[in-house]
Amino acid sequence: MKKKVLVIGVIGADVHAVGNQILYHAFTDAGFDVVNLGVMVSQEEYIAAAIEADADAIVVSSLYGQGELDCRGMRQKCDEAGLQGILLYVGGNIVIGKQPFDEVEKRFKAMGFDRTFPPGTTPETTIEYLKKDLHVEEEPQE
Repeated sequence: MKKKVLVIGVIGADVHAVGNQILYHAFTDAGFDVVNLGVMVSQEEYIAAAIEADADAIVVSSLYGQGELDCRGMRQKCDEAGLQGILLYVGGNIVIGKQPFDEVEKRFKAMGFDRTFPPGTTPETTIEYLKKDLHVEEEPQE
């Protein structure tokens, strides 16, 4: 069975690399084929990489609080580029200040993101959702 392909990176002017590396290793260990774009990634770079890699999902991280601005219009750009229906995840410290997460989640859903994760979400939680949303069957243990 072909591995599911994820494009990951840290969006916008964000240079927080540690979490990105942790996700890269966790997703790879979980059996995903991961294209890691690193930090300071534009929407266009995510989309170009997703097209090139025939990706199943784009996982956007942000830690500097500007995620909401950086992610605006991304679903539309994906659709225009022929990536209709690609799974879009976002997580981290994606808004400025302390805001109720359910409100933040609603705003990102309205922007076309399939799942939004708060700061401190474990890679395992994200992996569980990825497997569910991408219909990844668990390999039987021998």
